[in-house]
Amino acid sequence: MKKTTICSKCVMDGSDPGIFFNEKGECDHCITFKEKTLPAWNKILNNRTALEQLSLNIKNRNKGSEYDCLIGVSGGVDSSYLVHIATEVMDLKPLIFHVDAGWNSDIAVNNIEKLIEHLNLDLYTDVINWEEMKDLQRSFFKSGVPHLDTPQDHAFFATMYKFAKKYKIKNILTGANLSTECIRNPVEWMYYQSDLSQLKDIHKKFGKRKLKSFPTTSVFRHKILLPYFFGIKVFKPLDYVDYDKEKAKQFLKDKYGWVPYPQKHFESRFTRFYESYWLYEKFGFDVRKVQFSSLILTGQMSRDEAIRELKEKPYSYEEVKIEKEFIASKLNFTLKELEELFLNDNKSFRDYKNQYWLYNLGKNFYEKLNLGVGNKR
Repeated sequence: MKKTTICSKCVMDGSDPGIFFNEKGECDHCITFKEKTLPAWNKILNNRTALEQLSLNIKNRNKGSEYDCLIGVSGGVDSSYLVHIATEVMDLKPLIFHVDAGWNSDIAVNNIEKLIEHLNLDLYTDVINWEEMKDLQRSFFKSGVPHLDTPQDHAFFATMYKFAKKYKIKNILTGANLSTECIRNPVEWMYYQSDLSQLKDIHKKFGKRKLKSFPTTSVFRHKILLPYFFGIKVFKPLDYVDYDKEKAKQFLKDKYGWVPYPQKHFESRFTRFYESYWLYEKFGFDVRKVQFSSLILTGQMSRDEAIRELKEKPYSYEEVKIEKEFIASKLNFTLKELEELFLNDNKSFRDYKNQYWLYNLGKNFYEKLNLGVGNKR
């Protein structure tokens, strides 16, 4: 395979350690999308009754219950538009679920409130113990790994699955979608947040407080135990509709008074800081390359436009200065301590206990049996 600096189709490049290119300069992400993901996805999109069938399936699986499904919302465009599709298009009765991990922006809270009020839905909010969350996030900073958002993501999924099991809600709807996420972050950039072995090892090495109430899950629990033994399954309705990110934003603004974010995942102040500054400057990982490449492949952005935007830094120095002080203060670091952590040696998930082998085994199993529609990594 011929090595090139940047893909000839998208904007993924050598900052992805596992990338390779064919003789045309196309990266493996694009090849996988063209040869595997797109054909399977088109079967759903071209089936006029697929969304209706999905809706009926969801209703039948939870027949007799007060709610048809559980939808986790963050206030971002994907989960917000999913709530609209589920209620107004699929005619479902969802229970809206939100996990407050201590980093919500005001925009996120307002967006959720507007949706709930307009659609007259029930909202359940679970608040994570902040002292435990703080200790865990401090541990991840000290560990030197790039995936600092793991504690927040882990808490979200663990809490949602736990709630669904407790109240016997068999259907979880997620805003994950191929339209804006057909290329996934390389595992070296953002390791699997559900790896409980890694989370525990990092906390054991760097944490000070016992995680008495912090919600945990595992790949075995949410990939095997819950779906096959308790019947709790995850569905992705946005893959069944013509989901255009910018059109969805405008629709949400016009109909619900929803307010957009400058970038994907920026509904969390921590995620905004971590993705736009920490990953970019400390590790050289620019998550916009993944996001833009997905939009390029699904016809929502031109490659030239993406290249132009990537020439600009994903943050402003003025904003980062404020966010640094905010992050340091909230996590009980001094500004000097935070900056010293930034200068420490970079580590990867491989430097700590992990179950990467298990994730690889599952990925190969799913690919061999053609289970589900998705891209690599």
